[in-house]
Amino acid sequence: MKTLRLLLACSILAVHGAALAQDAVASAKRPRVALVLSGGGARGFAHVGVLRALRDMHVPVDIVVGTSMGSVVGGAYAAGASIGDLERMAATTDWDSVVADRPARDALAFRRRDEDANIPSRIEFGLNRNGVTLPPAAASNAALEMALERLLPPGTRNTPVGQLPLPFRSVASDLLTGELVTLDDTPLFQTMRASLAVPGVFAPVRIKGHLVVDGGLVRNLPVDLAHAMGADVVIAVNVGTPLAPEKELGSALGVANQMLQILTEQNVQRSIKELGPQDLLIAPDLTGVSFLDFSTYARAIAAGEKAARELSPRLAALAVPAEEYASLEAMRLAGPGETDRPKRLAKLEVQGTQHINAEILKKQSGLEPGQPVTREDVRQAEVTLYGRGDLARVETEVQDKDGEREVTIRATEAEWARNRMRVGLELASDFRDSNDFAIKLMHVHSSMNDWGGELRTEARIGNVRGVGVQWWQPLGAGSKWYVMPSAQIGETISDLYSSGLRKARVGYNVRTGSLAIGREFGNWGDISVGVQKQRYTAHTILPEDPSAPDQKVSDTVRFVRFRVDTLDSLGFPTRGMLINLGRESTPGSASNVGATQANWGASALFAFHYDDWAGHFLAEWARARAGAAPINLGGFLRLSGTKTDSIQEPTVLFSRVVVARKIGALPSAFGGTLRAGFSLEMGGGFDRRPDALGSALKQAGSLFLAVETRFGPLYLGAGATKNGEQTMYLFLGPVW
Repeated sequence: MKTLRLLLACSILAVHGAALAQDAVASAKRPRVALVLSGGGARGFAHVGVLRALRDMHVPVDIVVGTSMGSVVGGAYAAGASIGDLERMAATTDWDSVVADRPARDALAFRRRDEDANIPSRIEFGLNRNGVTLPPAAASNAALEMALERLLPPGTRNTPVGQLPLPFRSVASDLLTGELVTLDDTPLFQTMRASLAVPGVFAPVRIKGHLVVDGGLVRNLPVDLAHAMGADVVIAVNVGTPLAPEKELGSALGVANQMLQILTEQNVQRSIKELGPQDLLIAPDLTGVSFLDFSTYARAIAAGEKAARELSPRLAALAVPAEEYASLEAMRLAGPGETDRPKRLAKLEVQGTQHINAEILKKQSGLEPGQPVTREDVRQAEVTLYGRGDLARVETEVQDKDGEREVTIRATEAEWARNRMRVGLELASDFRDSNDFAIKLMHVHSSMNDWGGELRTEARIGNVRGVGVQWWQPLGAGSKWYVMPSAQIGETISDLYSSGLRKARVGYNVRTGSLAIGREFGNWGDISVGVQKQRYTAHTILPEDPSAPDQKVSDTVRFVRFRVDTLDSLGFPTRGMLINLGRESTPGSASNVGATQANWGASALFAFHYDDWAGHFLAEWARARAGAAPINLGGFLRLSGTKTDSIQEPTVLFSRVVVARKIGALPSAFGGTLRAGFSLEMGGGFDRRPDALGSALKQAGSLFLAVETRFGPLYLGAGATKNGEQTMYLFLGPVW
């Protein structure tokens, strides 16, 4: 009996072993599958959908080849990123900031945000001995590189592409010769960055002795490279942008873009002809998804998955059993990364600076030797330093030795940013008697001494004319404390109102000088106290009275101001807040302390968004002990329909809510989002009588179209005040 059982067991083992051997042979004979992913900008998110479908159908991938956005998705996948990682990358990356020409506004240093408040324009250039210097590319390299680094599995940044879990190759175009450059022995991060250097969007990269840009110019669908790497079956995914119809070629920009698309489409068609009968071509329907419209990532992913599933009968022939697929995936997927545990920072070094004191960057990084530091802290230091606005690149290297951490920061200064000029244009019209314009210039010379002193000069011509100079001096290298002397001269004309009726038009010649001391709080706010000496001469223009003498006033004002600014945009914010609190006082004489004049002001703006909707809520209050409050009401979005600045009372209250929906967008090089929206407004000015408030409040509203331009927000709207006036508005540039 025992012998029989033994023989039976041996038979079973023999049969099972034979089956395993047959499976092994079948697995060994399985064709090598190469996935070739084309470039296509935001349309490349369709690759994620294709990978999701292949995963669900248990189709293994043995080789990955990519170009441009296909290199980003394919490189991360070959390095061990999961499908979920790729989906999160598409959904959570702030692509608007990646393709913008500077960091996101809420990542900028506070002083840089303050420049936006003065001149919201994005027209900037550098000045040097050789003349004018422009930023090197339409988009910032650092923002792109930070996004790519967050995508890659831990520890794979500098891994050569030949040592990844899956063989990976990418291509780039030599900008000087036009030849194809195969990126076959370069570090993964460098490979992805070089292939994604879209001309006119990201700066070229020097690699392997070549100055290279996006590989799509010469090989957007590199099928031949996959065959050369030994692929038996190629799954090619083409997401390139199709040629535009004639009706879209009415501008020079449209024609230039069409020329690039022709070059790309020609090499794609050549690559498609290289596909064999055993190969597959997946071409997702990406109608409505443009090259730079990254907000449509979900639609692109869904289109890629749908296109792949439509070929499921052919793909099924490449599928393997679930157990075998799981084993292959386990080998591909990046293992659990090391927990980002804090380690004592033993050494912090800054390299590469020329004009900027390295000690300033050490302090501003937030990394302190002797304190525990995580790798995430180091990445955040990159973001903080890049937000200074005068660094072209910020790279960090982390080395752990004997339980301690050493960090090296390599900072590359932006040559154009140290001595730069910003040009602004402002227009405002209610199509009645309020028409204003201004051309504004701002020159900033930074890093003028070892403590980071900065000289800012502003000039303005138009309805208001003037020039001002401000010296901002930190009290130590990287200190949050500063002193700020400034001086201004200018001329302006203002209308004086009483009970909403114009009584006079007065011209002012103003000269002021001030000295403030303050402290910044991170990159989100500051507080300052100071004293200002001002002199002005007022002369009546209307009604005309040649015998009326000029009024000359000289006084001293003491002030305290607290500001918070975390808005992502001043043109049309979608997140963050803007808070201003202030008090100004003019001391009385020693014998009459009660004569002190004080002005108070407070405003708070909170932005919000939901899907394609965005807006903000604003509340303001101002009070003057004598005369009119320091803010006026009337005009667009400030009781729309009411005459501009016609409400001038000792106390002013105002609130509004603005809501708009995204309906389109300009190309990133020219502007931003196009919105249609409305506002609801309430406010008024009243005197010091306790019963004056209710009777003074007015209700108003507006409808508008708004677009973010390079000069700032542009509005075309219509406004009305309840039981009052109605008017149209054109509004460009100012921050309201």
